[in-house]
Amino acid sequence: MGNIMEKLELTAQSMYCKKVEELTPSELHLSLGKAVMGEIAPNWEASKAKHNNNRRAYYFSAEFLMGRMMYNNLYCLGILDDVKKLLKKKGVDINVFEDIDDAALGNGGLGRLAACYLDSAATQEVPLDGYGIRYKYGLFKQLIKDGYQVEVSDNWQRFEDPWCLRREDEAVLVSFKDQTVRAIPYDMAVIGCKTSNINTLRLWQAEAVNDFDFTAFNDTEYDKAVKEKNDAENITKVLYPNDNKYEGKVLRLKQQYFFCSASLQDIMRRYKAKHGNDFSYFAKENAIQLNDTHPVSCVPELVRLLMLENMNFDEAFEIARKTCAYTNHTVLGEALEKWPADLMTQVVPEIYHIICLIANKCQEELTAKGISEDMKAKMRIVDGNVVHMARLATYASTYVNGVAQLHTEILKDDVLKEWYQVYPERFQNKTNGITQRRWLGLCNPELAAMITDKVGSDEWLTDLSLISKLNESVNDTRTINKFNTIKKKKKVQLAEYIKKMDGYDVNPDTIFDIQVKRLHEYKRQLLNAFSIMTIYYRLKENKLKNWTPTTFIFGAKAAPGYARAKAIIKYINEIANLVNNDPDTKDLLQVYFISNYNVSYAEKIVVAADISEQTSTAGLEASGTGNMKFMLNGAVTLGTYDGANIEIAECAGEENEYIFGARVEDIEKLKAEGYDPKKLYDANPEIKRVVDTLIDGTFDDDGAQGEGSFKELHDSLLKDSSWQKADNYFLIYDLPLYVDAKIKANADYADRKAFGKKCLMNIANAGKFSSDRAIVEYAKEIWHVSHK
Repeated sequence: MGNIMEKLELTAQSMYCKKVEELTPSELHLSLGKAVMGEIAPNWEASKAKHNNNRRAYYFSAEFLMGRMMYNNLYCLGILDDVKKLLKKKGVDINVFEDIDDAALGNGGLGRLAACYLDSAATQEVPLDGYGIRYKYGLFKQLIKDGYQVEVSDNWQRFEDPWCLRREDEAVLVSFKDQTVRAIPYDMAVIGCKTSNINTLRLWQAEAVNDFDFTAFNDTEYDKAVKEKNDAENITKVLYPNDNKYEGKVLRLKQQYFFCSASLQDIMRRYKAKHGNDFSYFAKENAIQLNDTHPVSCVPELVRLLMLENMNFDEAFEIARKTCAYTNHTVLGEALEKWPADLMTQVVPEIYHIICLIANKCQEELTAKGISEDMKAKMRIVDGNVVHMARLATYASTYVNGVAQLHTEILKDDVLKEWYQVYPERFQNKTNGITQRRWLGLCNPELAAMITDKVGSDEWLTDLSLISKLNESVNDTRTINKFNTIKKKKKVQLAEYIKKMDGYDVNPDTIFDIQVKRLHEYKRQLLNAFSIMTIYYRLKENKLKNWTPTTFIFGAKAAPGYARAKAIIKYINEIANLVNNDPDTKDLLQVYFISNYNVSYAEKIVVAADISEQTSTAGLEASGTGNMKFMLNGAVTLGTYDGANIEIAECAGEENEYIFGARVEDIEKLKAEGYDPKKLYDANPEIKRVVDTLIDGTFDDDGAQGEGSFKELHDSLLKDSSWQKADNYFLIYDLPLYVDAKIKANADYADRKAFGKKCLMNIANAGKFSSDRAIVEYAKEIWHVSHK
């Protein structure tokens, strides 16, 4: 500890000619970060050497939503409190680091899961390193103006990043049909908790081979002089460039191939340093996990690179198949990536050629197995002008896994049904998890201390199954009162944070009913909005008695090109304007849409929630990890029988959650019988009244009453379109059931002891949902690598 403070003082002096107490927040962040990096360097080097001598795994992901690193790193090193005290002696509040931006290199659950898995792998001493992209700009910063989402660039690197080390000497070249770029690696240390083990996240940045054409500049062709530089850097400029247009699709494909090729070249360089050109050990020493379909070009690229080592296609493909495993994260058709074949031939023709070879091999293999022509047609990797990346991943992997029990069963029974029938031995379930260190220990120290006291040690930080000992205290009135006191404190802190970030005055004496996640129609934030309007009208008309005052908090980003999602944000903000300012309801009902929801905001939100909203249409949320964070911090789940909600209810007891709505089998039956939302809408005046607020002038759709984006939302619920059935996500069907569940949860909250026990039951039975458990399962059952 003393060494870090000495290094901090030396760094402050050498970099800025300042004392520690004179540094700005960004200067302090950089100085302390460098001091920490200097302190951990020997352990990091030793860990790399150890991993290099054994079988190891790599996690390929287009997203790593790491969040702010300073607090987490100090916490995992066990020195957060010491640093806090020593900085305080110098008159510095450690909370100044809240002014430093998150590394928003992810969009939501997929990227945050990847971050949790790296954290858990380091802690459980699993030799797992990550590979991804070092985007110059994160997802985007979200502003709310006149109720609408506005996107602005998120230049998270503007104050420099002490956690990433540029490794210029290990740069590689990546070639496309029309372009060759340099891939520069940046290494981030992933620090384990209660261990000296440190893993690595290597992020690639695209740069030009020649970044300045002096001759062109001299000839006053200034744009041409930097064109190669700009074209190269565009590849890693932004997470998920908008692909509504051809140019966007090209850039996104380049992005995916870029990081896959660079990462594989890196792995092969390391392998060849040990074994030369003998690749017979490659699959024995390396395991690659493909996190969704974004990194699936890894498969043909590995085949291509192996063939460059004088291997034939069949040999190269067998090595690739034994090396790779695929995690499916969605059942949504639009998220199972498909690339136009002609686009691939224009961008990565060699890769498309190898995919065709793999596709032909697949069909030959299926023929040899006696598979029917109809079934083979459903399993074509290249089908007409379309390349199906999920099919490629499923065929070319040793293992395929879903991320919750229900999700895996849906993969087997529906999305990948044919593949499961042919290759049942490949399919596994790996229910997602979260790291209890960031999502409880770090962000909720008061609750963490209470758990340590009740459990008898803090070993639950590295073995969350030990938290089950809390079950012995859930009936104890003093324990319940203590928990309720902690929850109130976290609500006060969140209210203060919301005031600081968004300017809203939130009342911490109300129920906090919270829905924070990516904005997508299937997650049904619109259903939540309709339920609030239903409750609002009942309160206005004195039809709802004994309502406990409630604050509904939303946080979500909509993809820039997703018009309906943006319309839902506007609608929620219109509701907020109405109910927050109505003298009849403002003391009973408040609605707030917080802006720029990110990891740091989440750390304040999940600890303060009383009710966690998890309202996805049954069968569509693969797992969810937000639901686990809320559970671990003592919120009840108000949700559908979907994803990990099912397992949460099984672990904590369904009586301690509020499960509502159609289940998967109900929805299948409704589809088979011909679901008619218009019939339900016409038969239920309350539903009709609420849904019609979209078009009847209750709210301002930017002056386009009855004709704008709200009208399009209304139509989507009641009219079939050329590409989607009316009410495709069953909002109208589930709305009455949802309102009933919401009112029951509200009424139950009035009994603070009984409700507090429900919350404690959630905490005590959250052990299954640690990413430590999940990562050890991957290590044992998919990667076959060592662990603690």
